Amino acid sequence: MSMAHRTQSQPPEPHAADSHDLIRVHGARENNLKDVSIEIPKRRLTVFTGVSGSGKSSLVFDTIAAESQRLINETYSAFVQGFMPNLARPEVDVLDGLTTAIIVDQQRLGTDPRSTVGTATDANAMLRILFSRLAQPHIGPPTAYSFNTASVRASGAITVERGNKKAVKATYTRTGGMCPRCEGRGTVSDIDLTQLYDAGKSLNEGALTIPGYSMEGWYGRIFSGCGFFDPDKPINRFTKRELHDLLHKEPTKIKVDGINLTYEGLIPKIQKSMLSKDIDALQPHVRAFVERATTFSVCPECEGTRLSEGARSSKIDGVSIADACAMQITDLAEWVRGLDDPSVAPLLAALQHSLDSFAEIGLGYLSLDRPSGTLSGGEAQRVKMIRHLGSSLTDVTYVFDEPTTGLHPHDISRMNDLLLRLRDKGNTVLVVEHKPQTIAIADHVVDLGPGAGTAGGSVCFEGTVEGLRAGDTITGRHLDDRAAVKETVREPTGVLEIRGASAHNLRDVDVDIPLGVLVVVTGVAGSGKSSLVHGSLPPGEGVVSVDQGAIRGSRRSNPATYTGLLDPIRKAFAKANGVKPALFSANSEGACPTCNGVGVVFTDLAMMAGVATTCEECEGRRYQASVLEYRLGGRDISEVLAMPVSEAEEFFGAGEASTPAAHRVLTRLADVGLGYLSLGQPLTTLSGGERQRLKLATHMAEKGGVYVLDEPTTGLHLADVEQLLGLLDRLVDSGKSVIVVEHHPAVMAHADWIVDLGPGAGHDGGRIVFEGTPADLVAARSTLTGEHLAAYVGA
Repeated sequence: MSMAHRTQSQPPEPHAADSHDLIRVHGARENNLKDVSIEIPKRRLTVFTGVSGSGKSSLVFDTIAAESQRLINETYSAFVQGFMPNLARPEVDVLDGLTTAIIVDQQRLGTDPRSTVGTATDANAMLRILFSRLAQPHIGPPTAYSFNTASVRASGAITVERGNKKAVKATYTRTGGMCPRCEGRGTVSDIDLTQLYDAGKSLNEGALTIPGYSMEGWYGRIFSGCGFFDPDKPINRFTKRELHDLLHKEPTKIKVDGINLTYEGLIPKIQKSMLSKDIDALQPHVRAFVERATTFSVCPECEGTRLSEGARSSKIDGVSIADACAMQITDLAEWVRGLDDPSVAPLLAALQHSLDSFAEIGLGYLSLDRPSGTLSGGEAQRVKMIRHLGSSLTDVTYVFDEPTTGLHPHDISRMNDLLLRLRDKGNTVLVVEHKPQTIAIADHVVDLGPGAGTAGGSVCFEGTVEGLRAGDTITGRHLDDRAAVKETVREPTGVLEIRGASAHNLRDVDVDIPLGVLVVVTGVAGSGKSSLVHGSLPPGEGVVSVDQGAIRGSRRSNPATYTGLLDPIRKAFAKANGVKPALFSANSEGACPTCNGVGVVFTDLAMMAGVATTCEECEGRRYQASVLEYRLGGRDISEVLAMPVSEAEEFFGAGEASTPAAHRVLTRLADVGLGYLSLGQPLTTLSGGERQRLKLATHMAEKGGVYVLDEPTTGLHLADVEQLLGLLDRLVDSGKSVIVVEHHPAVMAHADWIVDLGPGAGHDGGRIVFEGTPADLVAARSTLTGEHLAAYVGA
């Protein structure tokens, strides 16, 4: 007894395995990082802050997460690795203590038309099993309730050698739940014939309005020589037979001027040549035609539910799986709670947990049949997070990219609880974030900077949140910034009347939005802000709508081509060197022949993400060597495209390279807080907030009267928010009306007028709970927004 007592009183020897409690990074040099060395504690929550472009993503995503991914890939067999992208090792001297990294980013979820919130999480799969067990009438296994599975019937002979017996007759059937008409998409596409031709004209008068179908070329000879109809007769006088031949005739061999050709009706021909292709890969004028000519309508057979008749007729307590997926998730969770069947008890518990986590994370207002392509970046990130909340994995590194995007201050505290829960399960949580509310819960803070682009890339501070407050870094100084509510607000010059708005969850809303002032539309996530602003203000007459959606363009597009900045630059180079401007375009004559001016050689890996490797001939510069001998102000064209906006603004502003047209565009880019972007950075690598600010800079030159912005502070550091507010003020002072959908308290405090939607999300929202000045909102504290804003301004 005493012996045992004595041994217990001595502290146990620390085990060698417990000493690995740091992720050590030494000499990181990815992108703009300048030899960064840091140590990150494991099983803690570390927040990375710093101005946009200071190197946070380069450190967290391109160094730590990328190396973890690469090391995991190396554990597979050589055969499997042969199919995998060959990831290069990040530029870093030492990286140790890494654990498996799970990246939860804001990339939009796949926009496959059959992908919904239910299929992107496990909720739909569990519902299908539930219905296959309990629903009446019983129609088959879980696949019978899946709109991604088609019904198949096949029969044939299988050869089995058993003694003398050779063939065995077998039939194979699979019951799927896919609606046969729309193939599980919920919509059917029709072609709008008025967009194909002008019925009042004849073919020879140019009736066809399809790009490329002119009567001068081959098509003219085919239509004139086929003999199915008279090319001089107006189309509205065609007989039924002639119209059918023009539009739908199946491929038929004909002879024109002694040449054998094939004639085919217009609709099958454009289906093959234009409509079946990826719309983003088409040329702009063809894309515009396709968008005009195809109309999508709800599938008449399944009424948009995507499911076959059998799947819709099978019900539990009068509710079919289509009804269940159409319910708001909070209601669906209540319904599942009401089911009590011992045979599926574990399944019901798992399903309930999954649905409750939607509500916890602030997504209870979605429904499972919502197409995943329609979610915003922040919503998509939270949907991905649901998968990990119930996971049994521990000691994993979770990497989040601004998880509070699109969240109201009220929802941020819930998100913080979830991050802490992930940490408390024994995981390392790394978060890239700007919001003071989330920085406050960090165990460890790494502040990068001091500036953006080439002026960033160093660690300015590492330690606790208290240390950051006391430290003299940009983030530390701005952490406790509190914008005061404006003393005086501008007087509106008129009003924009919205009457009976009922898009999505709006309840017949009537509101007058004042013009000529800065209006902020706010409310919790899912309360109907975007529905009100985008649904009731169609872009068109004087309304410029600037959102965070992807910019249409390929890997070749960059800020210089998108804003029209490249034209004056090319002309300036051409003039200075006495050659033609096309040489200075990487998409035209000056392109490097090996990579065709893309700068990378792209290898498609069929089953996995493709891999881009830097072109060896031009070393990623995109131009032929001979073009780089021409200079302007001592720089060649590739050096100019590598400059950040702020440097280029000085370069083209004065001196030998002075180009006023280019300087004007660069000043606008710097105004919207994109001074750190390099002119040649591919648009596909920009974040949502950066894309929106780039669009804003481009639209500022237009003659729009009303600007509609959707969360312009996304991805902006506290210090940059001030600059953005200054820009919005300048827009308003120049006579424009600015309407901003925003959660950032500093922007709310700066507004002249606030429209607050709520009181909750989904069907608990959709009403106007307050409209007036920020000072009145703070004084009344009648809404969630009012309480948070009052706390923020310290009222």
